[in-house]
Amino acid sequence: MDDTASVLRQPGEVRGTQSFVHTLSACWERPVLTLLEVTWRWAYGLPALSLVVWQTRRALLIVTHGTLDPATLGLDRQLLNDPVGALSADPLATVGKLTQALGLVLPELTHTALWVIPSLLIGWVVISSFGRGAVLRRADKRLHSRPMTLMALQAIRVCLLAGVFAIWFRALGWCASLAITKPIAAGSEPNIVGYCALVIVLSLGLFTLWAFVSWILSVAPLLAMLSNLGVRSSLAAAFRLGQLRGKLVEINLVLGIVKIALIVLATVFSATPLPFEAITTPQFLAWWWLGVAVLYVLWSDFFHVTRLVAYLNLWRAFEPARGEQLSALSNSIVAYDRREV
Repeated sequence: MDDTASVLRQPGEVRGTQSFVHTLSACWERPVLTLLEVTWRWAYGLPALSLVVWQTRRALLIVTHGTLDPATLGLDRQLLNDPVGALSADPLATVGKLTQALGLVLPELTHTALWVIPSLLIGWVVISSFGRGAVLRRADKRLHSRPMTLMALQAIRVCLLAGVFAIWFRALGWCASLAITKPIAAGSEPNIVGYCALVIVLSLGLFTLWAFVSWILSVAPLLAMLSNLGVRSSLAAAFRLGQLRGKLVEINLVLGIVKIALIVLATVFSATPLPFEAITTPQFLAWWWLGVAVLYVLWSDFFHVTRLVAYLNLWRAFEPARGEQLSALSNSIVAYDRREV
């Protein structure tokens, strides 16, 4: 990390993306950072995925009276064996069958989700705080250990992200009402192309907006470990970064574009075998899609690490000036707390 930080000898004249290129190279040469990131994420993700699969199977067993027969849900084998072909041949009928099946399963899934989702979120807050702290301290041993502060900041991030997802789901409902439900009620053909276009535009818009503002919640844990700050002090410091703020926003937006590119590449590679579906087997497609998903997760973890190290390198480059400002801010917060007491 020190080699990368030495590139930023004149921080005011260096763009965030210029430092990011050097950070990419440095992280690539230190695979142990990505390995740590992958380890703690998968240590949480695999048990979480197993819990979701188990509870989903339990709900299906209840709804199908222990048979797991898709016919009890109104689904035929042809649709399940070739969902892409069924959607291509008759999209409205296929969606209608899937909606009917989901309506039968949804009450049981909703009842299960009332305890599964909070449990998964609490587990994520705890494990990600310790895991992210381990990665940062491996990147720079001078950082302080602040697991409880990181938990509180991660909880705030999770709550705000849940709000963004809630807005996204409401937006999907609005798109469906505008392009599909209302035309059908009026006796017209549903505008499926228009629906897909609206979904894509709104999704990308919310994604970009989150990338533009979420850097605050990404840099606050780093500030807490850099200067041994609490929750309120680290959030306050994240809003007062001066010229460093623009560089952090720039890096976050670049990584948002990278994440979109990774999703597009994963989609393209997932669809690669489809032209050869006459000679491919369902087992091959399942393994192919699993491999694409694993590669996507690995690259996504690598870029998560790169963002954290990029933030750290920029801070170290601005450290003399920012250290004085942060110390003054921390002292003012402490003085305010004492007056309140």
